[in-house]
Amino acid sequence: MSDGATTAYQKVHDASLADPEGFWREAAGAIDWVTPPTRILDDTRPPFYRWYPDAELNVCFNALDRHVAAGRGDQPAVRYDSPVTGTKATLTYADLLGRVSRFAGALSGLGVEKGDRVVIYMPMVPEAVVAMLACARLGAIHSVVFGGFAPQELAARIEDAEPKVVVSASCGVEPNRVVEYKPMLDAALDRSSHKPESVIVLQREQSRAAVGERDTDWEEMTWDEVYADAEPADCVPVAATDPLYILYTSGTTGKPKGIYRDSGGYAVALRWSMANLYDVAPGETMFTASDVGWVVGHSYIVYAPLLTGATTVLYEGKPVGTPDAGAFWRVIAEYGAVCLFTAPTAFRAIKKEDSTASKLAEHDLSRFRALYLAGERLDPDTYEWASAALGKPVIDNWWQTETGWPIACNPKGIGLMPIKPGSPTVAVPGYDVQVLDGSGQPVGPGVEGAICIKLPMPPGTLPTLWGDDDRYVSSYLSAHPGYYLTGDGGYLDEDGYLYVMGRTDDVLNVAGHRLSTGSLEAALAGHKAVAECAVIGVHDDLKGQVPRALVVLKSGVDAEADGERIRRELVVRVRSEVGAVAALHRVDIVAALPKTRSGKILRKTMREMADGKETAVPATIEDASVLDALAPVLRAPGPA
Repeated sequence: MSDGATTAYQKVHDASLADPEGFWREAAGAIDWVTPPTRILDDTRPPFYRWYPDAELNVCFNALDRHVAAGRGDQPAVRYDSPVTGTKATLTYADLLGRVSRFAGALSGLGVEKGDRVVIYMPMVPEAVVAMLACARLGAIHSVVFGGFAPQELAARIEDAEPKVVVSASCGVEPNRVVEYKPMLDAALDRSSHKPESVIVLQREQSRAAVGERDTDWEEMTWDEVYADAEPADCVPVAATDPLYILYTSGTTGKPKGIYRDSGGYAVALRWSMANLYDVAPGETMFTASDVGWVVGHSYIVYAPLLTGATTVLYEGKPVGTPDAGAFWRVIAEYGAVCLFTAPTAFRAIKKEDSTASKLAEHDLSRFRALYLAGERLDPDTYEWASAALGKPVIDNWWQTETGWPIACNPKGIGLMPIKPGSPTVAVPGYDVQVLDGSGQPVGPGVEGAICIKLPMPPGTLPTLWGDDDRYVSSYLSAHPGYYLTGDGGYLDEDGYLYVMGRTDDVLNVAGHRLSTGSLEAALAGHKAVAECAVIGVHDDLKGQVPRALVVLKSGVDAEADGERIRRELVVRVRSEVGAVAALHRVDIVAALPKTRSGKILRKTMREMADGKETAVPATIEDASVLDALAPVLRAPGPA
């Protein structure tokens, strides 16, 4: 495949691999340094590579102070939009700088210094962003835990990070309920052997919490109390290799893995990505519908837009139900967002509620240029629907908590390449993506294998795990020495386009034939009645595993009257598109699929339940009642 955009991309990608130090030296020019880098890459201790090892900076200065000094003080930095509370607010860069410097002073007054940790357990409110940036201002390391996480999961993160201070809120607000945070925080702190010195609680009017009334090992106070007495704090220079934050992801041993992000490489990579991948310029508005508890929220709600001098939207709501399937269109129109970044599952929810996208016509999206999707595989059917509805590019991203920014995408800022539905397009400059077989050898075009990244990975990716180099090596680097193992399987086509077919543990082995759940789900999702679907491999004495499909139908489809016909048609679709070896015989029509709050379908949990195994419900589940409702279906024997 050859066109102008492809040639432009190839030139940039080739340069990034041929001379990574020169490439990332030039990119570092977009950041303001206290001590500019003279060394770009420290490769003296592989596999522990470090970027900009002799440089110093402050990430908060780059996100706020420099923009105010350059005349952007009156520009909106954060647009807070909360349909669940009926609240809206605009914080200019000057407003945000004032709040952040003052809250940094409050933390400093509580003894927080460079290198200390602060756990942030908050909903999608401006104070969460303020707390993150205040930590960065002091050189402290923040660890944001998704508001509402269960006490045992929060306790595990407090144990590992050992924070000096915990910042929380009295509650979170969902469309149909208020979630009390303080009792869960209290339970977590009681359970943890590490006790913070101080706990700060933001009181929300939807449910105020008792603060300072317990006899505890830590001092409790409200946000207003510490903020009122605080003196603004200046930025503290840190080494580029110093940690900015720790973000925990699930570990196979039950102990969460602390992904830590260094300050300099992350700032450079995110600033570069905004121009070259997302095509967002200073002064423009980016709407990322995620949560600050996830890596997408860290990178593209908070740090990347603010490092750029853009405006970011902080949205406390849902794609549907707050109040309807037109919620995203309303936010885009109201704030003039040039792009939206969210998860495919959000668009499947919108499609399910408004299959004709009728709500779009109610809003002016004239400034909107592109939709970016990540977090779950973008099936071709959802791509086609969103593309037809918006009439704008729909761009798939593929990346991980560990990498902090995209591994593969269509680089719109360099030049929009031809889109191939089902593929996140190509490896991002800086990433040497290869598909390897079981012996670690690269495979040819169209051959599935393990997707790996040749070391060193680019700036912004994890340098190691928090306090656990050995686990970093064993989890990611030991399978194929010299490569980072992503844990995803897939293939590269003859044009270098990457196809991510799912986690390697989601590959089915049916009578010796390896089948990816992605290929089966793509066949099912193409049926006009299907809103979304998941395929799991369940144990079979004869074939080892057999596929089983769970399907959610679009609104308006009568499952009672048409269910049997739809099941038969889906079995035929899989046979014709994937092959008879897929042997799909069981299709269950269900009301909803269990997901994490970031939109990932819990295939492993469903597979364990279908196999009759004991399974722990992940703390990241969005709605445990969905899994409870599915339990009898998953455990029922025989074909449906």
